[in-house]
Amino acid sequence: MAAISFFGDLLQTISERGRDLIGIGRGDIASRASAGDLVKLCEDLISRRGEASGVALARLILDRYASFGQAERHAFLRAIALDFDADHAAVDAAIAAYRAAPSRARLGSLHEAAEPRSQELIRRLNLARGGTLSLVRMREDLFDLRRALRAGDEADPALMDAVDSLDCDFEHLFASWFNRGFLVLRHIDWTTPAHILEKIIRYEAVHAIADWDDLRARIEPPDRRCFAFFHPALADEPLIFVEVALTGEIASAIAPILSQARKPLQPQAANTAVFYSISNCQKGLAGVTFGNFLIKQVVEDLTREIPTLKTFVTLSPVPGFAAWLARERRADSPQGLLPEDVETLRALDDPDWAADKARAETVRRALIPAAAAYFLRAKNERGRPLDPVARFHLGNGARLDRINFLGDTSRKGLAQSHGLMVNYLYDLAAIERNHETYANLGTVVAAPAVTRELRAKLPPPRAVVLAEA
Repeated sequence: MAAISFFGDLLQTISERGRDLIGIGRGDIASRASAGDLVKLCEDLISRRGEASGVALARLILDRYASFGQAERHAFLRAIALDFDADHAAVDAAIAAYRAAPSRARLGSLHEAAEPRSQELIRRLNLARGGTLSLVRMREDLFDLRRALRAGDEADPALMDAVDSLDCDFEHLFASWFNRGFLVLRHIDWTTPAHILEKIIRYEAVHAIADWDDLRARIEPPDRRCFAFFHPALADEPLIFVEVALTGEIASAIAPILSQARKPLQPQAANTAVFYSISNCQKGLAGVTFGNFLIKQVVEDLTREIPTLKTFVTLSPVPGFAAWLARERRADSPQGLLPEDVETLRALDDPDWAADKARAETVRRALIPAAAAYFLRAKNERGRPLDPVARFHLGNGARLDRINFLGDTSRKGLAQSHGLMVNYLYDLAAIERNHETYANLGTVVAAPAVTRELRAKLPPPRAVVLAEA
């Protein structure tokens, strides 16, 4: 951390001297400017060669951008998307030169010509102290702009294409800047600085943390762990974190895990690590992969710390199931449902259906087969499972191990999945094979207990069925 602080101080010194070189005082940084004025400053930034003046100008641009309201930010991003493309004449010339006499040097010239100027602008803005976090926040604004354009009455295909391309520039550069080699795994416990713990509370996206007592119950007991990835450029901003429960069996419900009244288990008595919440913290880093590295690193660390751990499993939400099931119940030919299932599942329209044990058992007999169809048959346009959590864990090499009825009876759990939760099992000996099966064939590696739930009258699923243990 001392090295990071020294480097930051050095950048600050360079920036202050750079302001003198370009004639900018501290008062000017706070002054407002239009989006058009800021675009002109960006043109100036990518044309400069001086390091000190470039750092100062980058900070000025980011500070003024931060002072904008949403409309001005969107106007600025639209202009950057449209005006900072590659030089198409230079691209044509580079293509012609390469075709006339192919060489690695001319291929390099073609690559340089084809790169959008927006990528160089992003790189230069990143020179400013705190530039990386400012750019992550800027990409969040770009997401807002894209949603606004898609929701508009009159779509502009050229503008949409330019905005999508600008987003690709951000994602391309962020994928390099946030490479696994730069990430630092930190154990989050009750001694972690309060300002970081506050962010853990705020960023928790799966099971909301009610207060400090709730947080303490999740990270202080001996059978609980929390780990987060950090990046040197965002030293106090977690990128992603995972909450882990050390247990004596695979958990099928979230309430016992979150209960503050439970009796903690001593770590040496645990044989199972349950990953019950994984939260991405920075929306602007969407599309940059952290989760697979996080899980693998945490498994390695926990195995070293607690050799008795043999089973690594998630207790995961099923965020898209209720919406999918509602569509299928309305469909003329529902996928994975028999006519009698559709009739049985009318009980779901009563908000209190889960409180009646007899009614809940009737629903279970139709709901679990429907869930099996959702995971094994329902696909998106790319031939992958509809469920985003399933795509994440299956892509990491986990197997769909068990569907848990009424695993989450909270209001959120009943609304998004009718209470269902899922266990994805990370079998260390099979992770690579499972990953290849999913990545190459798009098939779902599932335990027999899941595939047996599919209705026999329906066509067989496209799934890998594992032999019984």
